[in-house]
Amino acid sequence: MPNKVTQPAMPDQTLRVALFSGNYNYVTDGAAIALNHLVAHLERQGIESLVFSPTADPPAFEPAGTLVSVPSISFPGRSEYRVALGLPREQRRRLKAFRPTLIHLSAPDLLGYAARGIARKWGVPLVASFHTRYDTYFRYYHMAWLEGTVTRYLRHFYRPCEHVYVPSESTAQVLRAQHMARDVRIWSRGVDDIRFNPGRRDLEWRRALGLGDGETVVAFVGRLVLEKGIDSFARTVAGLRERGVAHRVLVVGDGPERARFRDLLPADAVFAGYLDGDDLARAYASSDVFLNPSVTETFGIVTLESMAAGLPSVCADATGSQSLVADGETGFLVRPGDDAGYVDAGGRLIGDPELRARMGAAAHERSRRYTWDAVIDALVEQYREVLDRRRIGAADGASDAAARRGMLVDDAALT
Repeated sequence: MPNKVTQPAMPDQTLRVALFSGNYNYVTDGAAIALNHLVAHLERQGIESLVFSPTADPPAFEPAGTLVSVPSISFPGRSEYRVALGLPREQRRRLKAFRPTLIHLSAPDLLGYAARGIARKWGVPLVASFHTRYDTYFRYYHMAWLEGTVTRYLRHFYRPCEHVYVPSESTAQVLRAQHMARDVRIWSRGVDDIRFNPGRRDLEWRRALGLGDGETVVAFVGRLVLEKGIDSFARTVAGLRERGVAHRVLVVGDGPERARFRDLLPADAVFAGYLDGDDLARAYASSDVFLNPSVTETFGIVTLESMAAGLPSVCADATGSQSLVADGETGFLVRPGDDAGYVDAGGRLIGDPELRARMGAAAHERSRRYTWDAVIDALVEQYREVLDRRRIGAADGASDAAARRGMLVDDAALT
């Protein structure tokens, strides 16, 4: 049984954040990157944090902050991901000793559900961040009929949270329309513009991969899984070939669908594998067009990174990309499922070097709006708003209790 912590009448206003994640550092994805930036920023500000997540050996990268490993099993059908079946006694003791004043959930999994219950039992303010549109995943696995059920579960999961943070206004609008949470807020994402910039372009690197200086390179960057839109990407490439639009394909990333993706693409497609850091920045900048047909992102960090590298993009007109890509200015947005639309947009960029240069420069300039320090400072202010609201509520509650006690004393004096 969990150990119950009795919340004081006036809550401790020192911000101590317990973060619960389904994947903090064993697979590199946009959510893991954002959460590690968050924890690193909190520590630089002197704000204590403690992270609970499944782990794997070896990890994909070293974690920011203190990471408490939670026992987990491989996710059925997706062995690279892990799922914790709850929060065991030992980890609950670590949480109790930490005495969090705010609990942040980052995934609607069993670990998050356990933490949600503890927060409500202990009276600790609860917030959550929404990183992925899990309800849309089932479209890619022939189980679209489950989408409504998953949406109802997500609504149930997020309802007790005082804030639910999403990375883009387009995603916020979807969640508000679904009545997903009481208070949907924006926690945007940032990009390292020192690392990701057009100056990283490297023709020698291209040549080493067999990419000619004069060839137009269309890049895919991300996990090689169905929900990233790899089928749509492959159909777009096939459509460009059918129209005689000369280009080469560069795929950066790895995943369980790698072999299938390779079979779908032309034989001269280049698979660079998983890249990160400066290597990833070089791959972006050494490409010419970025194509991202995924509809599952809530933000699309790969799209932002490509923009910072000076690439025009062709993206799905869906959550995430809608808030990043200025259609007709920094790239093109295409209705999801419109294969001909992707081919039209890609063909325009490939066939017009001046248009590519103009849109790429505009994309780079637009990316400069996003810095990690600014967006996380804004999130911390929203954390403090939650604590202030709880403090004021506790004070009002104490005043009401005192007033009730005074009324009882007065009543006793009259008898």
